This record gives sequence, C-alpha cells and structure tokens, in this order.
Amino acid sequence: MSKVKKITDGTFALHTNDGRCFTLSNRMNGDLNSLIWETASTNWEQTAYTIGGRRIIPYGADNDLPSRLRDVVEGNNLAPGIIDRQLGLLYGQGVFLNQLCFDNGEIRRIWIEDAEIQRWLDSWDYTTYIKSCITDYLYLKGYFHAIHLQKGHRIGRPAFIDHLEHIPAKNARLEWPESRNLADVKHILVGDFEHGCYQTGLKVYPVFDRRNPSRYPVSASYNNTYSFSRDFYSVPQYWGALRWIIRGSEIPTIFKYVTDNGINLAYHIEAPSGYWEDKRTRLHRIHEDWDDLKVEQEIDRLTSQHLEKMVEVLSGKENAGKFTYTETFTDEMGNDHHWEIKAIDQKIKDFVESQLKIADASVSAITSGMGLHPSLSNVMVNGKLASGSELLYAFKLHLLSATEIPSAAILEPINQAIEFNFPGKNLRLGFFHSSLKAEEAVSPQNRIKNVN
Repeated sequence: MSKVKKITDGTFALHTNDGRCFTLSNRMNGDLNSLIWETASTNWEQTAYTIGGRRIIPYGADNDLPSRLRDVVEGNNLAPGIIDRQLGLLYGQGVFLNQLCFDNGEIRRIWIEDAEIQRWLDSWDYTTYIKSCITDYLYLKGYFHAIHLQKGHRIGRPAFIDHLEHIPAKNARLEWPESRNLADVKHILVGDFEHGCYQTGLKVYPVFDRRNPSRYPVSASYNNTYSFSRDFYSVPQYWGALRWIIRGSEIPTIFKYVTDNGINLAYHIEAPSGYWEDKRTRLHRIHEDWDDLKVEQEIDRLTSQHLEKMVEVLSGKENAGKFTYTETFTDEMGNDHHWEIKAIDQKIKDFVESQLKIADASVSAITSGMGLHPSLSNVMVNGKLASGSELLYAFKLHLLSATEIPSAAILEPINQAIEFNFPGKNLRLGFFHSSLKAEEAVSPQNRIKNVN
C-alpha cells in the first residue's frame, strides 16, 4: 500500500509499493499555490468584497495578495536579497533637496541645502517613511500613505502639512467605485485585512485631493505605476516569475527529505526460506505443545523484530557506521543459507543533477523576472561572478534606465507636500547616486587598496 509522508507544511512525499518516491510541493498555507495560479489567471478586481459593511476592491483572489506575496518571497533564498539590492541601488547615498537646470541642452541636478525645508523634514521620520514606501513599491509596484495637516488650520491658521505616514499595503484597500475608475475612488479603508479586520475594525480615510491638499485634516492616497490592463491595483515586475520563485523555494526542502529519508528505499533484504524453516523446526522442538498457528504467530513476531532492527540500522544519515548481525547455517544437504542485503541503485546522482538544473533555471528566471542585472544581483552566471567592468556598466545602465520611474512614483507625495508648504522655492527631493569610475580613471592615491 502506498504511503504519504509529510515533509513540511506544504511539501509531501508519496512512497509507492515498488520503492519509488514522488515529492509534491504546495507550500505553506495549504492553498497558496493554487491561489497564486488563480490570481494570475483571473480578474480579481471585477467583484466587490464587503467587509465591515463597506464595499472594497479586493487585493488578490482572496483579498490578501500583499501577505501572500510576502510569504512567497520570504521563503525563497534569492528574491529577498534582490529586492534589498534594488532598494539600496534606488536609495543610493540618500535623499536630498535639488533643483533641475538646463545647461547646453542637458538636464542637470543642482543639489541644494535649505534649512527651512530640512527642519520640517527632520521634525518627522521622513527617511523611514521613504524607505517603507520603496519596500512596498518594489514588492507591489504601489504603496499607501496618509497625509496629516497641522491642527492649527482648524482655528484659522494657514494650512500646513505636518507629516506623511506610510500605511502597510496589507492593511489598506481601495473603496469600490461603481464607475470602475480609479480616479473615482472616494475612500481608502485601513484595517487588519490579513485577519478579516475582526480585532481592528476599519478606519476610513478620504482620498487625498491633489488640487486642494488642505481639504481634509487627514487623508490617504494610493500611489503606483500603472500595470497594463489593470483597473486599480498594480502587480509587481516579478509577477510572471512567481511560479519559479515557488518552485525554486521547494528544492532545498526536497533535498533535505532525500538526505534524511532517501536511504530507506536503497536496500533490498533477502531472507532465505530455509532460515525460517529451521526456526519453525526449533520452535516445535522447544514448545511441543504449540500448534502450527502458534508457531506461525511467533515466526511473524520474529520476522517483524528482525526487520525493525534492519530498518533501524539502514535508515537515515544518523545511523552511518552502525552494523547488523545475521545468522548463517548449512542444511542437511550442505547448502548455505544466509541473509543478503543488496543496495538498490536509486539513480540519486541523476535525481540531484535534475534538481540542480531546475534550481539554475529558477535562478535565471527569478533574476530576469525581478528586473535586476545578474551582476548587480551577486548571482553567478555559468559558474562565475561578473568582472569589475561588467559590474560598472551594469550599474550605469541601471541608473540610466531603472531608477527614474520608481523615484518619481515614490517621491511624488513628499514633493507635493514640499511644494504646498514652501511655495516658490522650486525644490524637490531626489535620490543622490555617486558616479562610479573605472579604477584606471582614478588617480593612484585614490584607488581602493587591499590592506593585508
């Protein structure tokens, strides 16, 4: 009879009667794999969800896409590091005030220090806000935040934005608009959607009015980069690589199972029939009052006991070096009867090589799907790391082609706040990136040196 053994919460091994073993992967949360497939193949924005009496646009097939993607990415050995590297490459050496200028047909940024704006930025944790928005953007291609006005405007003082607050994407949803137009969304709802909002309830924020920033004391906004043919929420760049991320994450689990349990199927034990016939004869001789049924029951017990000892010795990596003892005897005809333990060729080398090929394919698919050059991802290609010149050109290409759109989307709200609070200054925040030069272009005294 076939046996199914549980490896992890989402991975199983099926052992068949003929000694073969099949691994089945489904990951944590049971239905996560099928949900990812369903989310990728259906339009989950077409039907409203009702929570706490409010109709919302579901975020994913089960209205929990941010948490699902978090679990998928965190379970992979490669994806979190790539996202962290993307965050570092985008953030650069920090975020500073600057002004655009046009010089001989070229656009340049002039980095400027402004004490008044900087005091306002320092009055709240603006760098943590920006980094949190970057993280959500890299995971989801969009993020939520709240805009808080100073309370003084309620008593006649000029309106002034006090601070911006990042709202984790797993806790925010767009209200359902009957027009199915993102511009017509009137409210953003905030709560613990991962757990059905049972403990937190819902907070309702009006959507930030860009034409009239002082319209609401507290408002919220969803900022994103449009995803093709998506009405409301965007999907991340690695959306098409999700299947590879899931499959790549399961390979180490399968290897661990093979290491711990694969030896169980590696041996065939041959017990000579003459051995058991001799046992039966001895049992009849010792226990003359036993009938055949009683003798067979004892033979079954001895057989199970003997096999359990064999399995204990032969199974698992922790039993390497143990030995087992068996009897050999010669019958009346002079024939030797002995136990044989034969190793079965499980083609483990072929199995390992096939899994490693899948792992290599998943690395390539994940890296390309997440949009970061392998050289910048610290990924080995064809068994080698990138050279210094490859890293340099990959970095320059990344700065020229992969930072401007995310920068605009992430810094747009805080730059709108600067423009509202400090009109006429014509200053904006931007990510500062030092220009890299090849070592031969650097003077000898300024080159990086290895100190032994």
